[in-house]
Amino acid sequence: MALPSAQALSVLELSSGATAAEAVAAARVFETHPELDAALCGLGVFGREVSGDYRLRDGDRLEVLRPLTHDPKSRRRQLARQGKSVGRKA
Repeated sequence: MALPSAQALSVLELSSGATAAEAVAAARVFETHPELDAALCGLGVFGREVSGDYRLRDGDRLEVLRPLTHDPKSRRRQLARQGKSVGRKA
């Protein structure tokens, strides 16, 4: 999981057919990071959003997706009005 200031990784061995929700519980993500609200966070596998009942496969990278702090479209519009853009500088 990537927080604004750090990234936390956990390697788990789960039984075959384990779900994404079971993996998050086994990793104790919301216990070790009480600043995260489980009701607001989503789950993803390799960047694709999945539900808690998604069956994990060997080698899957499960991600806890924090809610966005800004709407991306609104942010791009705001920057465009200022003559700036999102991304790398030339």
